[in-house]
Amino acid sequence: MLNNIGLPGLVLIVVVVLVLFGRGKIASLMGEVGKGISSFKKGVSEGKKELDMSLEQSQDTETKDKVTGA
Repeated sequence: MLNNIGLPGLVLIVVVVLVLFGRGKIASLMGEVGKGISSFKKGVSEGKKELDMSLEQSQDTETKDKVTGA
């Protein structure tokens, strides 16, 4: 269905969206989308750091258990 839109169809859609919402509203919406994306990336990197720290701690615990013979 969407394969048949083409360039003229996309231009028409963009014009209709601009008329309906206005340039200012779209700009603020894109700003919010950008903030959401950067927040998501920050959350993913923090989660990865926590996971790495947890893995390091579990490896340290396993090493200590092997040394003490437990």
